[in-house]
Amino acid sequence: MSQPAKHYPVKRREILGWCCFDFANSAFTTLIITVVYAVYFKKVVAANDPRAAGWWGTALAASQLVVLVLAPFVGAYADVTARKKTFLIATAVLCALATAALYFVGPGEVVLALLLVGLANLAFSLSENLCAAFLPEISTPANVGRISGYGWSFGYLGGLLSLVLALLIIRSGEGRVPWTFVMTGAFFFLASLPTLLLLRERAQPRVLLTGENALSLGWQQLLQLKRELPQHRTLAVFFVALTVFLSGLLAVVAFAALYATEVIGMSEAEVIGLFVVLQLAGVVGAFGFGFMQDRCGAKLPLVVSLLLWIGVCVGAALSHTQAEFYGVSALAGVGMGALQSSARAVVATLTPAGRSGEFFGYWGFFGKLAGVIGPLVFGWLVTGFGYRAAIGVNAGFFLVGLLILLPLTLSARARE
Repeated sequence: MSQPAKHYPVKRREILGWCCFDFANSAFTTLIITVVYAVYFKKVVAANDPRAAGWWGTALAASQLVVLVLAPFVGAYADVTARKKTFLIATAVLCALATAALYFVGPGEVVLALLLVGLANLAFSLSENLCAAFLPEISTPANVGRISGYGWSFGYLGGLLSLVLALLIIRSGEGRVPWTFVMTGAFFFLASLPTLLLLRERAQPRVLLTGENALSLGWQQLLQLKRELPQHRTLAVFFVALTVFLSGLLAVVAFAALYATEVIGMSEAEVIGLFVVLQLAGVVGAFGFGFMQDRCGAKLPLVVSLLLWIGVCVGAALSHTQAEFYGVSALAGVGMGALQSSARAVVATLTPAGRSGEFFGYWGFFGKLAGVIGPLVFGWLVTGFGYRAAIGVNAGFFLVGLLILLPLTLSARARE
């Protein structure tokens, strides 16, 4: 039996603290998954082995496969014990430490590199779910899109600052790239402190029946996934669309910097400059589309952002100059902030009251399923057919996701 949640008033500083976690964890995705370590792994650790793209995609997919199993359980367990914040702290620290440890990986140590990246990505993904589970507690249906947009906007600002710091480190002398990994771990931990200090745990521990414990109840809720979601048809279908279009998005995140270096011929410093543009565009997308959602509903921003992503994939496949690729990347930044912010807000809107940890565990389940599919498919498409063919095929993920999304009504009345 559930205990009623504590009704603390939501203060602006708490919303700020929540947004700071997006600011903090964006350094990991920006520098490790996308911009710096992906290229460093291929060129230095894997010594330009032609299988490196496949290895990279497989490692990211494997880590997400573990999260795929754990996310609903962790979400349900956090609800049962009212310890979302405790889990959030633990996963943030684990990601920061594993990221900093990449400093010690040298040339040829491919397995160690992939294990550390996988561990850090696993912890990052779980922390992302746990942070998102606080969104229904600090928002209302009237402002959920705006607050979600604030979070993504903070995230892109954090990514921007981490890029600037990485560029300063790299330009300070030869052989300084590994220090960016230490900086990223420290950035994640220090920037997440406002979240850990200001965010309040409103849930209370559930009263368990005789013979039950939190672990067994967590597993029971995990097994309810198959029979629970059909009772929330709109949310279930949305999760299918989410899985499809996030497969395309996460493939781009994992391989964008490699595409820029291998296909467009950009240098390390030029790639960082490119992603500065992308981060600024992402702020605009997350913030602007959050307001659009509050004014026009959830569906229009999602449809527009998916159409934008189809154009981005086609444009990237046809780009041959840096100027062309810069234009495509700016659109990608807008689309990335818009798509992720709008999708998270939809889940918050459709989630039954008092079950945010559990349903954001499902959100994590399907998001991480996309993390298995997208990078794995893209990585081995690159190995077999090249980058241009891979990004062209990737447009299909956004198109199929759009077709699934179009018949849905995405509003609070579709919650049940």
